[in-house]
Amino acid sequence: MSVIPFDQRDGVIWFDGKLVPWKEAKVHVLTHGLHYGSCVFEGERSYDGVIYKCTEHSQRFHKSAEIMDFTIPYSVAELDAAKYLCLKENGLKDAYLRPVAWRGSEMMAVSGMNNTIHTAIAVWEWPSMFDMAQKLKGVRLDLAEYRRPDPACAPVHAKAAGLYMICSLSKHKAERGGYADAMMLDWEGNVAECTGANIFFIKDGVVHTPLADRFLNGITRQSVVDLCRKRGFEVVERRIRPEELEGFSECFITGSAAEVTLVSEIGPYKFITGNMGKVIMEDYSDEVRQKSKVAA
Repeated sequence: MSVIPFDQRDGVIWFDGKLVPWKEAKVHVLTHGLHYGSCVFEGERSYDGVIYKCTEHSQRFHKSAEIMDFTIPYSVAELDAAKYLCLKENGLKDAYLRPVAWRGSEMMAVSGMNNTIHTAIAVWEWPSMFDMAQKLKGVRLDLAEYRRPDPACAPVHAKAAGLYMICSLSKHKAERGGYADAMMLDWEGNVAECTGANIFFIKDGVVHTPLADRFLNGITRQSVVDLCRKRGFEVVERRIRPEELEGFSECFITGSAAEVTLVSEIGPYKFITGNMGKVIMEDYSDEVRQKSKVAA
């Protein structure tokens, strides 16, 4: 995987309705989205040239902006077309996609209601966050110091840039400690999610996952819940206390970047990388590839 800085890469980025050279896709330092977090984004993947859940991601993109009190000036259909144009013009089939929208630079104050809404889409080659050996062995998670905020205190159902501040802090701390990521609790001390992925547990053949009403209900999470139920696995969405982790046999995380990745450890709690988790991981891999074959 390339380690070229993201502002120095070649290719094109879709920026406010047109393709521009990658290195010229810039914003001013006095941009409202940078200073005040008035920014939303998506993370998506394409497989064999087909973007998985493309329209669902564009719809969520619009919804996130609505929650953040602005309107993306492109329709869902226009965003879908722009994503495929980016793939084509950058010569990619297996890629990660990053749509992003933000308030511009007309006003530099807490209020930026009349600022222009800008929209961009970038795509690049990025394999799964963890390689297959790591996925099968299981990654290690730390316990995050910061908690997901109360929905009464933050727009938790938007994929908003500002909500990821504590995620970056938690992941940095975890990586410095030798972990791959960190598991976060909600404001009441229940298990919530990881810094950029949802989390699942298995006990006695039943899949348990935190109820996604206090954090982002991931599109990959929804897909995996559906796959589990199609497989005949019972899925229970509920509040999970951290002390319950001792009683779960398996654990895995889900997300567009992480896909489905097994977990071997969360702080003091250990898990086996068992058959159910591996089946779910394989089912998801088959699902995204099968969708690309059908679309083709």
